[in-house]
Amino acid sequence: MIRSRNLAAPKPHSIHHSDNNPIKPIWGRINAAVGGSSATTVLRVSNSASKTANLSAARKERVKLDTQGSNSAGGYEIGDFLSHSSGIKSILNDKALQSFESLDPNTYRCILPKLKLLNIEATPVLDLRVTPTHEDCTIEMLSCKLQGSDVVEYQNEHFSAFMVNRMTWDTDNPEPFLEVDVKLNLTLEIYTQPFTLLPLSAVEGPGNLVMQALVDRLVPLLLEQLLRDYYDWVEKQKQPGSIIP
Repeated sequence: MIRSRNLAAPKPHSIHHSDNNPIKPIWGRINAAVGGSSATTVLRVSNSASKTANLSAARKERVKLDTQGSNSAGGYEIGDFLSHSSGIKSILNDKALQSFESLDPNTYRCILPKLKLLNIEATPVLDLRVTPTHEDCTIEMLSCKLQGSDVVEYQNEHFSAFMVNRMTWDTDNPEPFLEVDVKLNLTLEIYTQPFTLLPLSAVEGPGNLVMQALVDRLVPLLLEQLLRDYYDWVEKQKQPGSIIP
């Protein structure tokens, strides 16, 4: 598992999007769930009294892959798509992002829409590495940070996130398929009352349920969007004069 870290970002071209996307309504519900209309006072405690909660979620899902059109079109298989710039954008789900930019040939900084946390706006920023091969495609989260006020960015010192998504496929199988295997881990320092007075299980239990519900909801949607983008891409390649850049 790759531990989150900061990457020095050059000044690449940034791509902004505002298109409709099935993930956006879910992001809005997450925003509403964690947001609030009134300020909340929290009490910090000494480091010796703080606790560390470990949350995790995982999901593996396999879907049928329609390869008839792709093979007859000249070999435009799923592996070709995931190595193509159109496939990379689909993997990043760029239509649901505020913007994204390339840090190097395989690493991308993704700016998500703003969250409202107790009247404080925070912008999640993810650095993702996408490694496509002829046999699989691995997406790793290298960094997960919040941008905003000093209070918001102070929270970056109290959590770390880990994520890996390995995508595999078999187009020679009698029933071709695409499979995703997602693992998500979150380490969270509990340093405010009254949460420090609770047993870790009181935080980890509900936290794991929320994370698992989120992963269970997002993975099928992302997979559905990926397949839709793939089939659209194949159709474009079948058009006369179309050349894969």
